[in-house]
Amino acid sequence: MAVSKGLTPESGAVTVRTEVQDFRVEALTDELEFPWGFAFLPDGRLLVTEKPGRLRYFDTETRQSVMISGVPAVAYKGQGGLLDVAVHPDFASNGWIYLSAAVEVGEEQRTTRVWRFHLEGEQLRDQRLIFEARPAQDTSKHYGGALLFDNDGYLFITMGERGKRNLAQDLGASMGKVMRYHDDGRIPADNPFVDTPGALPEIYSRGHRNPQGITIDRASGRVWTVEHGPQGGDEINLLRPGANYGWPVITYGEEYGGGKIGEGTHKEGMEQPLHYYLPSIATGGIVWYDGAALPGWRGSFFVAGLRSFSISRVYPQGDGMADERLLEDFGFRARNLAQGPDGLLYLLTENGGIVRLGPAQPR
Repeated sequence: MAVSKGLTPESGAVTVRTEVQDFRVEALTDELEFPWGFAFLPDGRLLVTEKPGRLRYFDTETRQSVMISGVPAVAYKGQGGLLDVAVHPDFASNGWIYLSAAVEVGEEQRTTRVWRFHLEGEQLRDQRLIFEARPAQDTSKHYGGALLFDNDGYLFITMGERGKRNLAQDLGASMGKVMRYHDDGRIPADNPFVDTPGALPEIYSRGHRNPQGITIDRASGRVWTVEHGPQGGDEINLLRPGANYGWPVITYGEEYGGGKIGEGTHKEGMEQPLHYYLPSIATGGIVWYDGAALPGWRGSFFVAGLRSFSISRVYPQGDGMADERLLEDFGFRARNLAQGPDGLLYLLTENGGIVRLGPAQPR
C-alpha cells in the first residue's frame, strides 16, 4: 500500500522546492492501521497509537515496529478508539507514558479516558486512571483526546463536545473543554474554576468544539490548540486559563449544507482565534516548529489537514498570520505532526503512514 500517490517506503525521498524552505519527503512506513497519535521517547524511538487499540514502538532508522501489550479495551467506533500518547518529561527516570481513548461505559454510552502507565519493555504496567470525561454520551464523535505536558510539568487534555454543542459552555460537564492536571491525576490548586460552585475543578478553558491537537513553544511556554470546526471555522487558539473560546455561541463556521450557527463571529468575553480556516481543512494535529534542521520554517505552526490532504504552515505576516499549503500533490490525509529530536518534521497519515520531512540538498 502506498502512503500517498506514488510515495512508498521503497520509492525513496522526493525533493520539494519552495521559496522559503526546500525539503525532502520520505515515507518511513505504510503499514499502520488508522494511526492517530505519536510521541518521541528519549532514545529517539516513536510511540505510535492506532485507533483499533494498538500501541507500537517505531524505530525511524531501522523502520521496524514492535507491538506493546497492555492497552485497555477501547471503543473503536466512529471517531472513537485509541487516540493520543504522551511521554512524561521525566520518562528517563520514571518510565511513565499516558494514553487517551474512547471507551464504552454502558449500553450505547461512551466517554474519553486518560491513563498513566509504566512502560517496561514491550508491556504497559501499573495502569492508573487520570481523567474520565463526564457525563458519558451516546455519540461516537468529537472526543478531542490530545495530550501535552507544558514546561511546568502540567498535563493538558483536550475534550470535544461530543456533538452536544451547548455542553461546551457548561462548567459542570467535561465536553468542549481543556483540562489541566498534575502528572498523578491531582488537580492544581490554581486551576481557574477550582472555587467556582458547580464547576469541574479540572477545567482550564471552555467553549471548544473538537480540539484534536495541542502544541507548545518551549521557549515562551505558550500553549495552543487547534480545533476541528464545522463547515469552515477550524481554529488555532492561544490557550489561557479561564478563557472562553466561544463555541457554539460564536464561530466562523456554518452548518453542514449552510446555515448560521450561534450569534456570529464576535462576542464580548469570548476569545478570537489566532488563525481560522475558510473553507475548513478538517484539522487534525498541530506542532510548533523551532528546530534547526529546517531554518526557513522556524517559528511556524504546522497543522494537519484531513480534508485538504495537505499540511498548513501558519506563520506571522504583517499584523496577522499567513497560511502556506504543503504536500497538496501527495494525497496525504494528514492526521498528526511532531518535531523529532533530530529537528526534522514527522507526519502521521490516515493512509497508514509515517512520513519524514528533512532538508533538501542545496540548489
